[in-house]
Amino acid sequence: MKQVLQNLKTGVVELAEVPCPLVRPGHLLIQTRATLISPGTERMLVEFAKGSLIAKARSQPERVRQVLDKVKTDGLIPTMEAVFAKLDEPQWMGMCNAGVVIDVGAGVTEFAVGDRVVSNGYHAECVCVAKNLCAKLPDEVPDEQAPFVVLGAIGLQGIRLMEPTLGESIVVVGLGVIGLLTVQLLQAQGCRVLGIDMDANRLEMARRFGAEVVELPAGADPVAAAKAFSRGRGADGVIIAASSKSNDLVHQAAQMCRQRGRIVLVGVVGLELARTDFYKKELSFTVSCSYGPGRHDPNYEDRGQDYPVGFVRWTEQRNFEAVIDMMATGRFDVSPMITRRLPHAQAVEAYSALVNDRDALGIILDYPREPLPLLRTVAHAKSGQSTAVGAGSAVIGLIGAGNFAKMTMLLALKGLPVRLRSVESAGGISCTHIARKFGFEQATTDYKAIIDDPAVNLAMILTRHDMHAKMATEFLAAGKHVMVEKPLCLTLEQLAAVREAYNAAKGLQLLVGFNRRFSPHAEKMRMLLASRSEPMTISTVINAGVTPPESWTQDASVGGGRILGEGCHWIDMMMHIVGRPIVRVVATKVGASPGLAVRDDKMTITLSFEDGSIGTLHYFGNGHRSYPKETVEVFCDGKVLRLDNFRVLYGYGWKGFTKLKLWRQDKGHAEQFRRLTEAVAKGGSPVMPIEEIENVTRATIAAVESAESGRAIDLT
Repeated sequence: MKQVLQNLKTGVVELAEVPCPLVRPGHLLIQTRATLISPGTERMLVEFAKGSLIAKARSQPERVRQVLDKVKTDGLIPTMEAVFAKLDEPQWMGMCNAGVVIDVGAGVTEFAVGDRVVSNGYHAECVCVAKNLCAKLPDEVPDEQAPFVVLGAIGLQGIRLMEPTLGESIVVVGLGVIGLLTVQLLQAQGCRVLGIDMDANRLEMARRFGAEVVELPAGADPVAAAKAFSRGRGADGVIIAASSKSNDLVHQAAQMCRQRGRIVLVGVVGLELARTDFYKKELSFTVSCSYGPGRHDPNYEDRGQDYPVGFVRWTEQRNFEAVIDMMATGRFDVSPMITRRLPHAQAVEAYSALVNDRDALGIILDYPREPLPLLRTVAHAKSGQSTAVGAGSAVIGLIGAGNFAKMTMLLALKGLPVRLRSVESAGGISCTHIARKFGFEQATTDYKAIIDDPAVNLAMILTRHDMHAKMATEFLAAGKHVMVEKPLCLTLEQLAAVREAYNAAKGLQLLVGFNRRFSPHAEKMRMLLASRSEPMTISTVINAGVTPPESWTQDASVGGGRILGEGCHWIDMMMHIVGRPIVRVVATKVGASPGLAVRDDKMTITLSFEDGSIGTLHYFGNGHRSYPKETVEVFCDGKVLRLDNFRVLYGYGWKGFTKLKLWRQDKGHAEQFRRLTEAVAKGGSPVMPIEEIENVTRATIAAVESAESGRAIDLT
């Protein structure tokens, strides 16, 4: 299918061929009929992307601070690599979509195939959208007008936050599409409306919708006009729907308002507020969040958990429905705002018009009505372009196309004798980007196409954690070698299923992404400790940093929590250094306290090993990002080893060894993949023994259980 993408580095907009998405649970698969190019948001995105690196930094100072913090922990070169990789990613465009449902995901009962719907889907022939971000369309609302519902909901949410009453005087600053829609909605609520803009055509349209206007192009004073409009009392409220870097708009809005007036920001403006503007009048100032309650809440948007109507009357979806009702009854007229109609095939031309024509308001893209061929796999590089090195070489199918794949795994594979066959991602954009950038032969949205591909002999699974065990089992059953990013699984039942599949698939490699055991520092530690004469003690401190409670990694059913999802790394590292199995686990998490939403990522885990060695893992998610992330200390035979952030290994008391220092971090990824691909190509013993994988996985699951139950858990 065709989809509009933009390069964040250059600003170039293209109509790209990407595979159709699969419908997901709680989602709808929609064949698009019309989309609206939002002149405010999308023009801003295009202009941002076309700016220089310095201009991008100036426009997002908070991102600059994040980059500087990352430099302190990861170093300059890795940080800049991450920044440029982010800018190299394609950005999907669009948020106003109308179409027809062609499939529904598991758990969806509110919609059916054939329903006409509006959603915040992007500019693509087919989109997969969560059910709470969709609303049914009646016959009275035509396809070309329906996409305005989304922008109308943004204006409506700003109005709901203001809570205007019949007869109040409201000023709307900025008469783009959202501003003009807001004017109409306020009129419908019985408000007197004053519109302010620099564009004469938009002022005339606001007049047509019943508003009085301020002739800024003629030099009119907006503050004086607002006071006159409100009969000298001051406006009851001001809705700012403009886009500007200036702080003057909020200052002027405060001057326009009466005592205890209300200001609601719907657009994007400078926010260096003057206290005196608000203090004397006791003004209220609110920033509106898009379409309404539910926005950016993963439980509402991704998991389909609606808010009870008795407690949250107007959600995103219900705001969509309210705007649709207004359109269906003719009280909400968007037809004058359609300034251009183009077929979706001319999307690039449409964006050129958006940038070059400042008078453009609503640009509608029309889509073909005939049934869409749902191609889940799209060919990219010719097979001759890949570096196949004989029948026994590693032919890779990559499942998951996130940051780890782009920034770490594929760079570590560079130069190895492998053939990059297929890459999968659910939405289709990420896999398309990776296929182009790294030379994969095809991109797909269906991982089962990789299972069925006889050319692939090595599956590399980089999905969310709840899919790891299922996919590993399926690929092993299909006779393919498997590398699965940590963790291998989330439960002991899943571990047993993987072990059974591995035992049945004789001669296959199964490797979990415990890359740190392959680092030069870990290898040096193993070598130095090989001749030890007594049990050792290991202390590992992980300054993990804060992950929001709503992150999928904190979700026990999806990510398993941070100990299962990430803490397993260092449990494996300690087991590898000791060289003996873990036999007992005791864990304690930080105590409950007011405001502490997550406790499971602040934990101390004590491991007892078969030879009497002891290891402690202090995994703390409440430290400062400027402190080193990973520190490992080993005490044995009157000597000490200290590893700092996989950059420097110090030796104290070791004859002939004091330091191993690298110019940049090496966490073992390249060596891990070298050994794996060599074993796939040439055969041989397992790169990572299944007994060690199983021991580490059981110990990690036991740590979570021990912290919860307060008791020690024996693994023997």
